[in-house]
Amino acid sequence: MSTSVQTKRYRASWNSAVIAESSNTTVVEGNQYFPVDDVRSEHLRPSETHTTCHWKGVAVNRDAAWYYPEPSKAAERVRDRIAFWRGVKVDQVAG
Repeated sequence: MSTSVQTKRYRASWNSAVIAESSNTTVVEGNQYFPVDDVRSEHLRPSETHTTCHWKGVAVNRDAAWYYPEPSKAAERVRDRIAFWRGVKVDQVAG
């Protein structure tokens, strides 16, 4: 008898363009953080905008994506990961 393992896979899209897709996301405060290698960088632009979270550190954030280049020790699991908002739809898809 064979068994199949269902893997949760998430996709971030905006205006029908797939920005990221991964079965290796990390959830923090309800946000899916995608590994940088699973993000299609051609859809992103550098930004000088940033915010600061009291426990994760400084985030670079412009319009729809953010990341923590130097997360605090408590938030080390989001290092080299990107999350999305502002119209970017993140859905679970078939794995």
